[in-house]
Amino acid sequence: MKKFLSLAFILGCCLLHTGNLSAQQPYWGTIFVDSNIVRTNDPTLHVSTTYTGQGNRTVYDRRAANWVTINAYLYDVVWSDGLTAEAIVNPEFGSSAAGFVEADKYGRVLGQLPTALRQDCNELWIHKGMEAFGGGNNSVLIHTDYSTVYEADGILEETLIHELSHTSLDAAHAASSGWIAAQNADGNFISGYAAQNPTREDVAESFLMWLAVRQCNLRVTQQTVDTVNFYIPNRLAYFDNQNFDTNPICVSITGIDEMNAGAVSLFPNPFQRQLHLKRPGGFDRATITLFDNCGKAVMLATNMSGNEVVLSRSDLPAGFYVVQVRVGDEAVVSHKVLIIY
Repeated sequence: MKKFLSLAFILGCCLLHTGNLSAQQPYWGTIFVDSNIVRTNDPTLHVSTTYTGQGNRTVYDRRAANWVTINAYLYDVVWSDGLTAEAIVNPEFGSSAAGFVEADKYGRVLGQLPTALRQDCNELWIHKGMEAFGGGNNSVLIHTDYSTVYEADGILEETLIHELSHTSLDAAHAASSGWIAAQNADGNFISGYAAQNPTREDVAESFLMWLAVRQCNLRVTQQTVDTVNFYIPNRLAYFDNQNFDTNPICVSITGIDEMNAGAVSLFPNPFQRQLHLKRPGGFDRATITLFDNCGKAVMLATNMSGNEVVLSRSDLPAGFYVVQVRVGDEAVVSHKVLIIY
């Protein structure tokens, strides 16, 4: 099947510096605003990466600035939210073992990002090369040499959020009447990059900031929260109304930051009957609260101690909830979980 490359994918996220483009836009590119929106040690929904052999695949390679057909190393990547993708790794990596390292690495990182952004990402295209990432065509393009630049700046996850927004959000939202109305009502853009490319980049530039101020507002500065709310309130409201599945991204409905996120492991997630919680060193008179999506406490367990705590589902309906673990006055973790039938 012939594939068509979107303009967003061809140009990608070629943002090279921070700073204001003009007085009308607060940022040049939103991937540079804050590297704490998603952290490298955040929970991931990545379950497995499995080598399935070699096969010919047609993918885009920025080094050639064209489509190329390669006899790629192939891997099935599985996430716990039911989504899967094929990692297509350029044979230039030399062996299936070396390819596995790359496929597994990016499968884990993508598993830290919202389900809504991976829902249309069917393929991971992984090459070497000092070239920018790209999104679109039901895939994400990764050049591993440039990945080291993103990683050094702490913005690998933020960059992939931007690119996956192209992959899974642009088609449904960028030209929708609701989005255009929100653009017009705001009368401005969150970044110079979005202002220069209002059709191609505005959704991706704005969605990352929506995550920052709606889901992770305690991870970014109050100045960032105020700036984003001031410049794009109608775009934020538009995203609010989409009911995006942001699992497993951090959440803020409890109003408590995630300190030492990852110190408490929760499994299985999603769960049907019981949720197990473990913490290095165990629990000592911990308070565990389950909140619904409106921030209402629906389950409370106090004075919990031991190496493992088990929460048993009672009559709670299926859906997303937030588990907050508190030891003394410290919020150890606040993390989203999914109850299923």
